[in-house]
Amino acid sequence: MADERSNLSSAAPVEHEYGGSEIEVLEGLDPVRKRPGMYIGSTSTSGLHHLVYEIVDNAIDEALAGYCDHITVEILEGDCIRVTDNGRGIPVDIQPQTGRPALEVVYTVLHAGGKFGGGGYKVSGGLHGVGASVVNALSEWLEVRVHKNGQIYEMKFSRGNITQEMKIVGKTDHTGTEVVFKPDPEMFETTEYDYETLHRRMREQAFLNAGVRIDMADRRPGMEQEESMRYDGGIREFVTFINRNKTPLHEQVIYMTGAKDDSVAEIAMQYSEDSYNEITVSFANNVHTPEGGMHEEGFKRALTNVLNAYGKKMKILKDEEKVSGDDCREGLTCVISVKLTEAQFEGQTKAKLGNSEIRTLVSNVVSDKLEQFLEENPGVGKAILDKALMASRAREAARKARESVRRKTGLEGGQMPDKLQDCNERDPSLCEIYIVEGDSAAGSAIQGRDSRFQAILAMWGKMLNVEKARADKIYGNDKLYPMIVALGAGIGDEFNIDKLRYHKIIIMADADVDGAHIRTLLLTFFFRYMRPLIEKGYVYSAVPPLYKLTRGKTVRVAYSDPERDAISAEMRADNPNAKVDISRFKGLGEMDPHELWETTMDPERRSLRRITLEDAVAADQIFTVLMGEQVEPRKAWIEQNARNADAANLDY
Repeated sequence: MADERSNLSSAAPVEHEYGGSEIEVLEGLDPVRKRPGMYIGSTSTSGLHHLVYEIVDNAIDEALAGYCDHITVEILEGDCIRVTDNGRGIPVDIQPQTGRPALEVVYTVLHAGGKFGGGGYKVSGGLHGVGASVVNALSEWLEVRVHKNGQIYEMKFSRGNITQEMKIVGKTDHTGTEVVFKPDPEMFETTEYDYETLHRRMREQAFLNAGVRIDMADRRPGMEQEESMRYDGGIREFVTFINRNKTPLHEQVIYMTGAKDDSVAEIAMQYSEDSYNEITVSFANNVHTPEGGMHEEGFKRALTNVLNAYGKKMKILKDEEKVSGDDCREGLTCVISVKLTEAQFEGQTKAKLGNSEIRTLVSNVVSDKLEQFLEENPGVGKAILDKALMASRAREAARKARESVRRKTGLEGGQMPDKLQDCNERDPSLCEIYIVEGDSAAGSAIQGRDSRFQAILAMWGKMLNVEKARADKIYGNDKLYPMIVALGAGIGDEFNIDKLRYHKIIIMADADVDGAHIRTLLLTFFFRYMRPLIEKGYVYSAVPPLYKLTRGKTVRVAYSDPERDAISAEMRADNPNAKVDISRFKGLGEMDPHELWETTMDPERRSLRRITLEDAVAADQIFTVLMGEQVEPRKAWIEQNARNADAANLDY
């Protein structure tokens, strides 16, 4: 099995002429600028980056069809984007339904593309056919050049309207498509691209398409960087990359693949010796499905069945003993990638796959291939079962610890912890809780708060690092358990967000190294055991001021060194010789209740940072590096980021 090679990206080209007749028109383009969120999720930074993904997905579709093996993505000066591929090139002949060039139809008509009839592409991520036209509609300008038939065809647009009809501008000796566009500042909150966000996505696509080279470059002055990515090992290398800072339980990544009709499934998995957390990342036609779907269901069901059957056969499990699905996946990193002709995604954002036949295919592949692997590698099989059994025993210990704590504290009756000063409001959507380190700061927060909707929970000292602990160590922990009870939603597999008592959970810690450590410990706990809190956007970090500036009776605060200097200059504008006293806040406990309310807690004036989960794999990497057992990766990360101005904000 170790010698199997993925043939997904090197499949024989679809034997079909890709011409204008393949382009089908479903409806017009007008709604895009009116409701962009319907097509790209939002007009925030995530929607801005989504524009790039749509164009790259079209190039990836050419790779899936066997015609493209090199894609280049560049951020140009002015935050313009250029995407180039060496595929067949978008059709330039006349599209029969409209009588217009197919290139024009693709970029000006919603739901027009070569992905509906099954002729142009057998497998495609861009099934809704809106990508190119939506990007065009939301761009201040867009230019496309197609290398095809020995000619270079060019067309230009502005906000979806044609500014230059298609024309031949030169000759060429290759095929492919080049798209350059500038996002429309009228449509987006920001038009500044983040290199690392795009780099992560392109790296992901390179892993998913073995043998395809993707070059990523930032050409903006002063920000130049680039990387070329090609992974012939495909998703096996993806798993190795995710686990690079962990100790593997078995060196070899387990790889399984199988096909039925036009559908193909491949799975790569590896357990970690020093991790208690599961990472399952799934894709359908190269589109990330963060909410899972049928392919994940098929994998999880088969994995549990195979491990239990193997454990009984090898007498590792006793007659009545069995391990649950959660036990089987503790410490597992798994990448699932499926390719199918009629993918049924839920919504344009494609968060979940609904094809039931894929569940059967993945289940069958895992059942057959994993059983075969375990038979051929009994040492690995025993190590995996032993880890699952340890997880099962820890889970039972956690259950007993949970029940013991409930009995001892009377929490079954709804008693709240002593350190909680609750609010009067009972509608969770109107309530917020400040998690405050130290009794002194908590005292000021309690006196300064608006008790109608603001609750205060005092924490003291450094809390448990959950990256190095199983769930049975969390229950009964004198710092964590009061918070679990106060929030009311449980943890881990018992977590129920419908029972959450506050829809704003605000971490309020000092603006120093200790405060950053406390925030990171809390965020690690939320990420590992209450992840829906972050996914739903309920977790925030308070931003207390760093400086107090006083001139006479005028008092101002500053949240950064540049703001301090600007305010100081402003306060002396009428008299350059005036004295402005500047003092640095040593901590939240130093502020009186009035100051804390005005600077950090008043909804009208405070500054909060919402904690987001843009990339679960990247977040997992950061928590593993910063809070895990291995020292060297943490040392390397600190050295690499020590000169980065954002290093202090790693928990944001």
